[in-house]
Amino acid sequence: MKKIPVLKNFVNRQQFQDDYRSMFSKLDKDIPAGIVVFLVALPLCLGIALASGAPLISGLISGIIGGVVIGYLSKSGTSISGPAASVSAVVLLAIKDLGSFQLFLGALIIAGIIQVVLGVVKAGILADYMPKSIIKGLLAGIGIILILSQLPYTIGYEFDKSKTLIYSEDYWSNVLYMLSEFLNAFTIGAIVISIISLGILIYWDKTPLKNFKLIPPALVVVILGVLLNQLFKYALPFLYLDGIHLVNIPEVDSIRTFFTFPDFTGYNKPKVWTTALTIAIIASISTLLNIEATDNIDKLKRRTPPNRELIAQGIGNTLSGFLGGIAITSVIVRSSVNIEAGAQTKLSTIIHGFLLLLSVLFLSHVLNLIPLASLAAILLVVGYKLASVSVFKNLYKRGWNQFLPFVLTVVFIVVTDVLTGVLIGSALSIFFLLRSNYYNPFYIENIKYIQDEVIKLELSNEVSFFNKASIRNTLWSVPDNSKVLIDATFTSYIDPDVIDILNDFQNTVAVDHNIDVNIIGLKDSYVLGEEIDFYKKTKAEIKAKTTPKEILEYLKEGSTTYASRNLMSRKVTSNNLMDHLNEDPLAVVVTSVDLREPLNMMLNTAIGDLVSLRSAGHILDNQSILNLEISCRDQGAKLVLFYGNSDNEVIKKALKNHLDHRASNLSLLVDDALKSTQFSNRDLKSESLDELSNEIVNFNIEKAQSDLVNNSSYFKEALSKGTVGIASAFFNRDDNTIVFSELYSVENS
Repeated sequence: MKKIPVLKNFVNRQQFQDDYRSMFSKLDKDIPAGIVVFLVALPLCLGIALASGAPLISGLISGIIGGVVIGYLSKSGTSISGPAASVSAVVLLAIKDLGSFQLFLGALIIAGIIQVVLGVVKAGILADYMPKSIIKGLLAGIGIILILSQLPYTIGYEFDKSKTLIYSEDYWSNVLYMLSEFLNAFTIGAIVISIISLGILIYWDKTPLKNFKLIPPALVVVILGVLLNQLFKYALPFLYLDGIHLVNIPEVDSIRTFFTFPDFTGYNKPKVWTTALTIAIIASISTLLNIEATDNIDKLKRRTPPNRELIAQGIGNTLSGFLGGIAITSVIVRSSVNIEAGAQTKLSTIIHGFLLLLSVLFLSHVLNLIPLASLAAILLVVGYKLASVSVFKNLYKRGWNQFLPFVLTVVFIVVTDVLTGVLIGSALSIFFLLRSNYYNPFYIENIKYIQDEVIKLELSNEVSFFNKASIRNTLWSVPDNSKVLIDATFTSYIDPDVIDILNDFQNTVAVDHNIDVNIIGLKDSYVLGEEIDFYKKTKAEIKAKTTPKEILEYLKEGSTTYASRNLMSRKVTSNNLMDHLNEDPLAVVVTSVDLREPLNMMLNTAIGDLVSLRSAGHILDNQSILNLEISCRDQGAKLVLFYGNSDNEVIKKALKNHLDHRASNLSLLVDDALKSTQFSNRDLKSESLDELSNEIVNFNIEKAQSDLVNNSSYFKEALSKGTVGIASAFFNRDDNTIVFSELYSVENS
């Protein structure tokens, strides 16, 4: 039986072995990072469980599963999964509507299975379409919520966690409540620890302490917080923090108190399935956004496979439902802390999960000594980095179409919830996208030819149905008696609705308004993506073409691509121009001064592949021969291509002067040809000037090849050795075809 591709990696033995080896490659980074994340995740797991209306131990169960199980199955090197504030409100309402926590666990199992299915059908692709401004808004919004929710702990007052962890709930009354309590709720000990902790975190990298890579500043802050508070206890009792100001882990008396098992009798209830679908959708969207945001701040810029992540999250939520946990997602707060602590692989995630388990079983009395002010200081710094002033400035510089969706996302995440903020910000981004498509499906200009003025409308690479209104309004606004050229030459896809508009304009509107319409490059049918023909050979493979014959074949292939109007292959392969110019050229091309078409486009070559030399009538003098020698001998070109073209106005003018017996400085371009036996015995006046000029161009090219070999010892020797080749090509402007000769043979000379 054929395996489903997305699931293949989960049963691939080699994949497991590779993951195992990579996990233990950065122990010096991952172990300290895992400890720091554990210390941050611990109170968050407890708080989110409280905010969700679930047993506190369920938050720790979810944190353990998110760290150990999802941490191993996920391909992300930095993402941390666990209970999240973004779904806590959904969990709270679900438990209330279903009437019991056990029925909720049954719904969570279904939700996990749905997530696995979403991963199998590759629904994770939705993450690729999320605008960067929305991701930045998500990060900034979470950062602001993080700062606001942690401020109470820095001054030593603990609010109701259901309000502090879901800060956007009942926003305005919550703000007023916080402000009033700030005035009379300061705890001096917490403030002292917070100030010292923030000082360490802010100035750590500006001191020699930054050289101690094995000890992250966040870990120092936690240890110092414990030591300071113990010092306060014995030396300065009025500063000592206890009770609500410290971490509080519930004790586990037996295995029965650790796990809660689901109620399987509710699978015939519609509410259970509705709850499951809601959790699956919100948890999946939250995870996709968070891994995208996490990848965005990952210092190594790794890419997390979204479909595998959905499957991993689905397995985690299914297991969480069986063991008595709450909904799990990838969590940006803990992931940010993980990155800032220096994590390199997913081992830090797994370590944090194991530490959560060990802390519950054995270390609750030690961990309960940690001041919440120390953890709050860490989260304040993380929150500021996510929502710093520079983030807002950078988005503002990108323009209103980036800044407004960003700000709207931030505002609505803070005052409502994550999902609402993202949806509203995305809606505004879509508006700007539609607006951009309205104005940019084509480029339009007035072109003045010798006799007439033509309105040219050049269609963009892809023209979708979003562009219908813009194109229709533009065409229907063309003045009467105009000449219009619609150029679809380089368009790879046009929506059928747009083609109908073009046909309607040409067959109806243009006829009624005496508009002369010419449409070029339009195909009979289009299939989306059909013409996207990426050139599969690497730059190194192209440059490895060392023989003149290989290079000539390469240019022939490029000319065929130009003739077929499919130029999406090898024009530009790097954003850095010097990457091309540092390589040796493939060929030096001798063209006529009459040729104005872009040579790289006609031969479909990359920047730097060709050296272009111009010569009127392809006449070679000593300087021209020297230039060709330098191009091949010193610059490394392996082919000299003499490139002619039809409808050569310079040659035609020289011929016309000759036939009219007028002296001209252009005579040199045709004299050798007209004195040869090929032309001297013919009645030239009776022949077509166009055809005659084409013949003379080819005659001059053949003579130039022979002159080059006869007058250059370098080329004569190079040709005999086969290190350099000479060939010719003729470009027909009528049908855009280019006819190449074979390589020049020394015997021809």
